Amino acid sequence: MTPWGDMMQAAARMGVGPEGFWRLSLKEWRMLTARPVQAAPLGRGELERMREMWPDD
Repeated sequence: MTPWGDMMQAAARMGVGPEGFWRLSLKEWRMLTARPVQAAPLGRGELERMREMWPDD
């Protein structure tokens, strides 16, 4: 299957029909298919600052 075919199948799974698919800009397509951004884990210093700001009782 061509990359276009794979992309159209992915769009169909998201509920985007062929006409809508072909109207998408590359930026819109990337936004639809991007993975959610995850925050980086806390560093030791950040954790210590939080503990100072909100101490356990």
